[in-house]
Amino acid sequence: MTDTAIPTDTAPPDSRFANDDLRPVPPEERRWTTYNFAALWVGMAHNIPSWTLASGLVALGMDWKQAVFTIAVANVIVLGPMLLTGHAGPKYGIPFPVLARASFGLRGANLPALIRAAVACCWFGIQTWIGGQGVFVLLGKVFGGWADASVIGGEPWTLWLCFVLFWALELAIIHRGMETLRRFENWAAPFVLVGAVVLLVWIAHKAGGLGPLLDQPSKHGWGRDFWPVFFPSLMGMIGFWATLSLNIPDFTRFGKGQRAQVWGQTLGLPTTMTAFALLSVLVTSGSQAVYGVPIWDPVELVARTDNVFGLLFALLTVLIATISVNIAANVVSPAYDLANLAPRFITFRTGALITGVVGVVIFPWKLTSTPELYIFTWLGVVGGLLGTVAGILIADYWIIRRTVLDVPDLYRPGGRYWYRAGWNWRAVAAFAIGGVLAVGGSYSTVDAKGAKQGPFPVDGLIPALKPLADYGWAVGLGAALVVYTGLMGTSGRKTRGGAVLSP
Repeated sequence: MTDTAIPTDTAPPDSRFANDDLRPVPPEERRWTTYNFAALWVGMAHNIPSWTLASGLVALGMDWKQAVFTIAVANVIVLGPMLLTGHAGPKYGIPFPVLARASFGLRGANLPALIRAAVACCWFGIQTWIGGQGVFVLLGKVFGGWADASVIGGEPWTLWLCFVLFWALELAIIHRGMETLRRFENWAAPFVLVGAVVLLVWIAHKAGGLGPLLDQPSKHGWGRDFWPVFFPSLMGMIGFWATLSLNIPDFTRFGKGQRAQVWGQTLGLPTTMTAFALLSVLVTSGSQAVYGVPIWDPVELVARTDNVFGLLFALLTVLIATISVNIAANVVSPAYDLANLAPRFITFRTGALITGVVGVVIFPWKLTSTPELYIFTWLGVVGGLLGTVAGILIADYWIIRRTVLDVPDLYRPGGRYWYRAGWNWRAVAAFAIGGVLAVGGSYSTVDAKGAKQGPFPVDGLIPALKPLADYGWAVGLGAALVVYTGLMGTSGRKTRGGAVLSP
């Protein structure tokens, strides 16, 4: 991959499909280095939900080795699409919704953009709720009496207060723009890493060792009983970061070159997520030795100490960890996506505010109520749909256009990416076919008593597609890539290098 950035003309100033946030970043303003991208991933990976990913897999019957293995494989796999879609960022300086215009059309790009935005809004709500809970628990230990406050909507009003304050702090940071985010991630990443290591040292000291959890056998073994659990879990773990595999150009557009984004992401994503999963297992193992039960929630674990300094340090760590991932992963993308919907009326900052409002009203705590709902239903379905979009983007940019884009036409009605009335029906068809194959067989499991665990029929929405449901992300990506390539290849007009530029 070359480091060369393409000098681009600015979008037509009178275009209704452009604003200052959507126009290409000039090469001289692309300052993110390898460290910036690695720090971005360290900051995003070190958060409470990713800490508890291993716990969800252990709750499904895996041992610690199987859980860490599943998470490692998932993040190596998802790194591929991350690097492929991220390539357009340093080369052209464009964000994800503008890149999507090349395949879906200037208007059609709103389809994948709004799907990505909806997912991000849900994730924003989930992370903000979890962060607010962490603040609530730790402040309750410091000051006492918080849990005994009067109840509103089934929760103490003090918990709602923590949630609202946490929400406001996140939006205040992102309101200052991407450069502020870069600086925040630079120091947040090492701080959170130190906090996690301190937690391990603390629990290991109290335990005098790491306890019996590492010796607990798998309920499935490594034979045929393991793989039916492994593959849907793998797709769920891929779904955890499948969102970023689409909108990573939102960040790489600020990169100094391809080397910065490739090495930064490679060093930052799979290594950090695997190490963090292992760290969570070791700390939980120590908690079992100390308290007699495994405590997977780091906030609940820290809350067991009576040391005020330790509680305040943990509170600060939870704040920084959750804010760093939530802003980067779940506010930046919908801010650009919503701006793409109506560039003349919605700026990056306005889009961020809309994201914050939507994230409050979707009742995010319901999505993390059980491991089955969280991993199989939420992450699995989301991963399937987003894998479909990723397949189209990769096929269009790498196979059809061979990384050659006409940047001004990405903003110009009537140009080569206008297709028919701003929509490319081939991309929509590929998305529909890939989406149906990926999530059409979605099903719910049953517990030991025969009760359904999830919103889908036990036999699947479309019973014939049920066998594909456990592989939703891979099925969606592969099917959409093949269908889109076939449709474009049979109807396109070939120009430079054989690339189809204006079918």
